[in-house]
Amino acid sequence: MTVLHLANARLAGRPDRPVDVLLDAGRVAAVGPAGAALDAAATPSGALERVDLDGRTLIPGLWDAHTHLTQWAMVRRRLDVSAATSPAHAAALVGAALMDPARHPAPGRPFVGFGFRWATWDDEPTSDVLDAVAGEIPVILLSGDLHSAWASTAGLRYLGIQYHPSGLLREEEWMPASPAIVTATDAETDELVADAAGAAAARGVVGVVDFEVADNLTSWRRRAAAGWDGLRVRAAVWEQHLDAVIDAGLRHGDALAGHDPALVTQGPLKVISDGSLNTLTAFCFDDYVGFHGPDAHGILNVATDQLVPLMSRAHEVGLRCAIHAIGDHANALALDAFAASGARGSMEHAQMLHAADVARFAALGITASVQPEHAMDDRDASDELWAGRTDRAFRLADLHAAGVPLALGSDAPVAPLDPWFAIASAVTRCRDGRDPWHPEQRIDVATALAASTDGRGTQVRPGGPADLAVLDVDPLSLSDDGTPAGAATLAEALRDLPVAGTLVAGRWTHREL
Repeated sequence: MTVLHLANARLAGRPDRPVDVLLDAGRVAAVGPAGAALDAAATPSGALERVDLDGRTLIPGLWDAHTHLTQWAMVRRRLDVSAATSPAHAAALVGAALMDPARHPAPGRPFVGFGFRWATWDDEPTSDVLDAVAGEIPVILLSGDLHSAWASTAGLRYLGIQYHPSGLLREEEWMPASPAIVTATDAETDELVADAAGAAAARGVVGVVDFEVADNLTSWRRRAAAGWDGLRVRAAVWEQHLDAVIDAGLRHGDALAGHDPALVTQGPLKVISDGSLNTLTAFCFDDYVGFHGPDAHGILNVATDQLVPLMSRAHEVGLRCAIHAIGDHANALALDAFAASGARGSMEHAQMLHAADVARFAALGITASVQPEHAMDDRDASDELWAGRTDRAFRLADLHAAGVPLALGSDAPVAPLDPWFAIASAVTRCRDGRDPWHPEQRIDVATALAASTDGRGTQVRPGGPADLAVLDVDPLSLSDDGTPAGAATLAEALRDLPVAGTLVAGRWTHREL
């Protein structure tokens, strides 16, 4: 076993205190002044390797608290149509890609694209627009929020749908059919996921919570048994697979199996209680601006009288609950369910909240698992569809001030799996040179960084896991001058923050030094 001596490091926010750090048996064995003898109690158990960090900053490794890892791995190879401003524009991007015969799918498989956001388009997507460029090639475009898909006529047939009035599949029309677009074999999928994990490690990521809509127990046991070593993974379970997890006697945090059992552990029960803003299905107290009718305020996917017994069952067997809630009404009902069930866990997204519900988060001890980059993706849609109430959207500062634990994530592939993007958006509320959006909800760099380290804060301490990131720039040294231009500069610096190395359990998963 190799024991690492990381010499001449600096801890975040402490530039004048260089330290040496000893990593042994997957833990931080000792932290002491640079050049001084480390505590004798931290005597290495194996061969010692010394790595000079030359004054670089050492922080706890970063976690992404909300990913769909297989979908993210596949999206990295799919056609990106996120720039489309209309159905015709999206179809033109598909048509241009299909001009290359090498991009044509294999017989019996669909052509899949990702990223369109149709809520603010003037025209609704329809199958015939895609038919005009794709003909008999089955085309399925997955929306940027994962809650809808748009298919050509041949794409609908591929999904087993003989007729649909528009070709735009929303929520329960789409969710049951969504696994059909994963056409890769297990071996191909695992290779893509491993590649995506390597890319994440290059950004300082040491762990993810995986909410993939799949039999995650089977998938991650297979990967663990094959020697998975890319990241720590907390694998969530969905209702349809809950019995298997219970039958296996797994509680939250239990190792699933494999080469290094500690790397892959059981995660929470995931439930999607409502939809999303961009699919006009986030469940709100008020109607979406300009829309009328029974669903004009969104859709509740799981009623409270169904949610409470499901959460109670998970809680009774030692599982945490992760409840997707975006609209303000969905969040209020999900908080009711947490209170009634006694369950512990997180609200995923918590995108629109009334002040009283911010206080309820704190009182119930519920973690707000939030994705700050969504605020940048959704700011225009929010201003249009939630006009007059966007002061209640993405209330990160209010949640933090109330004492609510924050966990930052990406919801990849909805946003890129890069915690520095989430940190930048949380801190500055701006992107692409635009002025900050609702800057009153900004949090500081230290708070955002701490919300990205799975509860380990910003400092490396003895006894903690040897899951670390080595940075060329200390993020706590970055600031702005309080102006929009200063915020934009800070946002760029955080997004592009260089990562020189990443370690998981004391082993390099990324190294540029």
